[in-house]
Amino acid sequence: MILYIDPSVTTYIIQAVAAIVIAGGAVISVFWRKAKKKVSKTLNIDENSKKEVEDEIQEIDAAEK
Repeated sequence: MILYIDPSVTTYIIQAVAAIVIAGGAVISVFWRKAKKKVSKTLNIDENSKKEVEDEIQEIDAAEK
């Protein structure tokens, strides 16, 4: 028995699989960030300790000039 699969059904299946992969990646990303933040907080690790910080730029209002 040979089954006929319509091209529109194939396209729908491809879109559904792509949506599942993308949604799964987003969920894994969110959980990874939350877990990383929790571990860093538990171990007292500062993620920003090695980053360079630029000096703050103060804005001057036109009224002050």
